Amino acid sequence: MSRFFIVRHGQASFLEADYDKISPLGQRQSQLLGEYWAQRNFRFDRVFTGPRNRQKDTAALVAGAYQRAGQPFPSPVIVPEFDEYDGENVLRRAVPELLQSSKMCRELYSAFTDSGSPVDRLKNFERLFEFVTTRWATGEIVLSGVESWIEFCARVNRGISSLTAQCGHGCAAVVFASGGPIGVAIARSLHLTTPDTLRVMWMSRNASYSEFLFSGERFTLSAFNAHPHLDDPTLLTYR
Repeated sequence: MSRFFIVRHGQASFLEADYDKISPLGQRQSQLLGEYWAQRNFRFDRVFTGPRNRQKDTAALVAGAYQRAGQPFPSPVIVPEFDEYDGENVLRRAVPELLQSSKMCRELYSAFTDSGSPVDRLKNFERLFEFVTTRWATGEIVLSGVESWIEFCARVNRGISSLTAQCGHGCAAVVFASGGPIGVAIARSLHLTTPDTLRVMWMSRNASYSEFLFSGERFTLSAFNAHPHLDDPTLLTYR
């Protein structure tokens, strides 16, 4: 059997102008992952990353920890198939439509815009985001010119199939990606419905890793959302 790891990027700059920028906390999360793996002699034959800065930067920080420990770490190869779905565009395009048709969306949107503290703002945004994303992913709303959830899942699955085909018996590969691709990989291994996939996806912590075992067409979940390197509660984030 071969091993396939998917790492969620360290915390990005949530609710800032440029989300695709790893935060100082995200940098620390990523460094701790690299240190944890290097100290325990985790060896990877192949390393891949999605194209987003937050994904590539997480890989670079892990690689830096390996380098400081004197451990080998292959140069990451960028794989476009592991890009995240376009959640910002989905939200931007879908909210105006849902505000016209959904009382629930109006209530969630008002709660978000009227938030009185950063904690409430984050909590209310997450509720709004999950509501809108679910309507889009299940096909309740269709956004022209935006990659659909079905297309997104097919893209990620192409990436998984391509990478597992490249890795021979006993290979250990790691991909630095985002919550969406992790959810698709979990769904592939457990045959989840779309709503179940979304629920799993939203449980993925920043800088956590999931492990799969594969051989031929077999693709089996071994570990999900592992974060033993984040042993301080202040290091645990979802966004």
